[in-house]
Amino acid sequence: MKPLRMLLALVPVLALLACSGRVVQNPTPIAQAPSSTSSGYIIEPGDALDVRFFYNPELNEEVMVRPDGNISLPLVGEMRAAGRSPTQLEGLLRDSYSRELRQAAITVIVKGFAGQRVYVDGEVGEPQMVNIAGNLSAMQAVASAGGFKPSARKGEVLVIRRAGTPKPVVIPVDLDAAISGTDTSQDILLQPYDVVFVPKTAIAEVNQFVDQYFRQNIPLPVGVGYGINN
Repeated sequence: MKPLRMLLALVPVLALLACSGRVVQNPTPIAQAPSSTSSGYIIEPGDALDVRFFYNPELNEEVMVRPDGNISLPLVGEMRAAGRSPTQLEGLLRDSYSRELRQAAITVIVKGFAGQRVYVDGEVGEPQMVNIAGNLSAMQAVASAGGFKPSARKGEVLVIRRAGTPKPVVIPVDLDAAISGTDTSQDILLQPYDVVFVPKTAIAEVNQFVDQYFRQNIPLPVGVGYGINN
């Protein structure tokens, strides 16, 4: 459901792009693009966690983060894990278990990762989800999706990022400059659930992109509506 909610949030952004003569209005410069490197890995639903107690090994647990983002542990019950770093979760667990244990020395290890992926669409050979294994740049994601089509606007590729903000952040990147070596900093590193959209020369095709995603590929629940002509 998380990818669906993320894609639904992109509709107003893409509708705005379709009404503009440029690919994006008020873009976020690459230098100001949100980055998750400072806060480290953020736990996601589907991750497998190893919770270890240094002085109470009988309480050690391997748990899966449920779709609602919670985990269940002895003595303290339900605990919110998704959206926190392992260090933040350790601190929360220490506070909770300090009421039950004399020495609450706890370590959280992420043993298995949920499907971390980005979405590549537009003028590429094979639009698809691309799994992230380590660092993944915009060029690598496009290459994994079959490379650019001849009709691709490589100089103004869009990276659409949620970044924990109410509105998605739209980052235009000039992959033409990255390919030529003029400005390799344009080949930015991606974050989980980024959308890399490679437009055609004619920006009016953004309407077609929105229609393809939301009418054909995404099964919308009854009562959920959207417009691409507003």
